Amino acid sequence: MKKIISVIIALFLCNSVPVFAIESELDAESVILMEASTGEVLYEKNADAPLPPASVTKIMTVLLIMEAIHQGKFELGDKVSVSEHAANMGGSQVYLEPGEQMTVDELLKCVVVASANDAAAALAEFCCGSEEEFVDQMNRRAKELGMNNTHFENTNGLDDTTTKHLTSARDIAIMSAELLKHEQIFAYTNIWMDTIRNGTFGLTNTNRLIRFYKGANGLKTGSTSKAGFCISATALRDGLQLIAVVMASPTRDARNNIAVKLLDHGFANYGFYADEAADLENVTIPVKGSVNTEITVRVPDSFRKLVEKNQKDKIERFVSIESELKAPIKQGTTVGNITYTMNGKEIGSMPIVANENADRIEFWDLLKIALKKLAIF
Repeated sequence: MKKIISVIIALFLCNSVPVFAIESELDAESVILMEASTGEVLYEKNADAPLPPASVTKIMTVLLIMEAIHQGKFELGDKVSVSEHAANMGGSQVYLEPGEQMTVDELLKCVVVASANDAAAALAEFCCGSEEEFVDQMNRRAKELGMNNTHFENTNGLDDTTTKHLTSARDIAIMSAELLKHEQIFAYTNIWMDTIRNGTFGLTNTNRLIRFYKGANGLKTGSTSKAGFCISATALRDGLQLIAVVMASPTRDARNNIAVKLLDHGFANYGFYADEAADLENVTIPVKGSVNTEITVRVPDSFRKLVEKNQKDKIERFVSIESELKAPIKQGTTVGNITYTMNGKEIGSMPIVANENADRIEFWDLLKIALKKLAIF
């Protein structure tokens, strides 16, 4: 009986996705693991607690700059003149001097790689005229993104004098996913070491995972005595872009280890089920009352669904197509659907559409057909 029970337990463990056996080792106040393209949460712990984010704040700062560039407000090559206010930020910095000029590109590199507070303030002033106006925009954008537990007081996360500079792990994951939509960000987040000022000042990425974790491609670290050690760690493997957020961890190493465990959990247990529906390429449907006696069909897009890896073979696909159509039919008209189920439960569907027009047959069309038949005989 003991052997039977042991076998049953072993089978159960092999066929279930492990929720963290290491949960007790997650030494942080708040964490979340999210897939970037879908926003699906794969694990969370106290993810909505408003906490000080330290320099992880700069994700929103960089997001607004990227969006401004995308909107054509300025370009990466534009020169920024550093104000006295920006030069006196303190904390982590690249020691900008009042009146010094750097390009937007160089300042972004300083913010993302070296977490430079002075560079963040200089970009904010260049974008909006003042840091205060830029912070207002940060808060407006946070609301637009549904970051319900967030309020920013500055561009950099310095919290010695702040009272309500707070966000949550979930909100950080949301703004991280939004920033990852801008491909240009990877030009900075993937840098391990670089220089500015013609090679005279060195930069080293504060995110050590970029060098030591397979697939790591971002995003931002932060630490203060009030916030503890925080990170939004991103990594890409086999088309799966994960975001692991850790807040209020006691040490840098603990923070990084937790991020690695979260990412490892995601990559080990989740993946995308994809279906191109290529077997519909030669499918046709008869059409009544049209010159075209039949039309071809297609699926407008491929189907992708994030699932647990051990559930992929349980996905079934059901195709339903109209047996006959009546003209007129416009290209793109839905003529059927593909339904996907897992363990008998629907997990998504895709429309099947007409690949061409089928106009209603007119009198002159009928006459032409009749004349052709007469010519044959």
